[in-house]
Amino acid sequence: YSSAETELEPVRAPAEVLAVLSVLWDEGHAAYLVGGGVRDALLGRTVTDWDVATDALPERLLELFPAGGYDNRFGTVRVPSADGELEVTTLRRDHQYADHRRPDSVTFTDSLDEDLARRDFTVNAIAWSRDGLADPTGGLADLQAGVLRAVGDPAVRFDEDALRLLRAARLAAQLDFAIEPHTLAAMSATAATVQYVSAERIGDELRKILRAPAPSRALQLLADTGVLKFASPELDAQRGIAQDKAPGMDLWAHCLATVDAAAQVAPGNTRLRLAALVHDLGKPGTLADGHFIGHDTEGARLAELMLGHLAFPRRDVEVVADLVRFHMFSYEPRWSGAAVRRFIRRVGRNLVDELLDLRAADNLGSGLPANAGNLDELRSRVAAELAAGAPLSLRELDVRGGDLAAALDLAPGPVIGDLLDHLLQWVLDDPARNERDALIGEARAQLDRTSRT
Repeated sequence: YSSAETELEPVRAPAEVLAVLSVLWDEGHAAYLVGGGVRDALLGRTVTDWDVATDALPERLLELFPAGGYDNRFGTVRVPSADGELEVTTLRRDHQYADHRRPDSVTFTDSLDEDLARRDFTVNAIAWSRDGLADPTGGLADLQAGVLRAVGDPAVRFDEDALRLLRAARLAAQLDFAIEPHTLAAMSATAATVQYVSAERIGDELRKILRAPAPSRALQLLADTGVLKFASPELDAQRGIAQDKAPGMDLWAHCLATVDAAAQVAPGNTRLRLAALVHDLGKPGTLADGHFIGHDTEGARLAELMLGHLAFPRRDVEVVADLVRFHMFSYEPRWSGAAVRRFIRRVGRNLVDELLDLRAADNLGSGLPANAGNLDELRSRVAAELAAGAPLSLRELDVRGGDLAAALDLAPGPVIGDLLDHLLQWVLDDPARNERDALIGEARAQLDRTSRT
């Protein structure tokens, strides 16, 4: 572990959270802030989620907070607050996790130590109240040392709830913590239990991992412990695949380097990191004689299947699949303006900037400068075409199908569609041609040409 210790900050909860605690304290109940909110507050990180633990039973909580909701068997009452809902949970013991996800039953207790002893990691088992901090598992020392350690027997903790395997890797990356050796060994020993985690929950953790400063840290931990092959066989298939990139870098190493590069190229774009993660997903299945012919098309297909299975939002699935499908473009400075416009049309006006960012990340992940392949030049030319407002789609033409039908005495049908497609290509060659009379004249000329063939 690192010899440098982190200086911990005081816990400062927002007024609406303290108000809930005050109600409980005023009614004679023990009440504490617990979990990740306390951890992040102590580390000086932004807290996005506060949780309260109390000796008050759920029925009593509903009396104290009549607007609260209680529809579970784990003692958690959702109390409305200014920022949404605050989860207030009765102190409890958990009993047997037959499904490796949730306790079969719980027993309520008035012991804070018993409640904290059931939690996943020591850094999440610290409680705060007006009397100060309670730390029965040594979480404060681990916070200061930058160590992620399971509470109690790590194999038991992971076997109870297999989602903790993914959470351990994610927290290590988010917090830049080292995983304590016994905890790390237990991850390997219990890796197969991640099969009990729903695809939706795996996808949710993957999204959180990708938001870490360096997602590769978590992804490599999952690979090294064997969790990845059960959580995402598609990603795991990239391990050990040789390719001609940076020396000593297999396909998986290139994938991880590209994901981290995407985090640097566009820090606020998690979807770009996702595209970087899956951009070469088609390579293992297309490898032949040292080449990966068609891996972009196959990768788009596999990405759509994988991300759909993991319940990613449909729009993200579609965009990422398109980014993978188009990521093998090859730009040449000799491209004409028309070639640049056709490139934008093929990729899509709304996708092109993200595709160029993906190429920059792919370059960096291959040990090349971000601008390799004259990428900055292409980026400038694309920006110029977009700024000029060049027509790039049928709806941007200065004529409609009805205009052609009326002017050329045509019945509705495929002939009009073919004429519109021809006119778009004609205008892509020279945007100045996008004028109604010129378009109708060219459509008439095209009809004459096709009638003679």
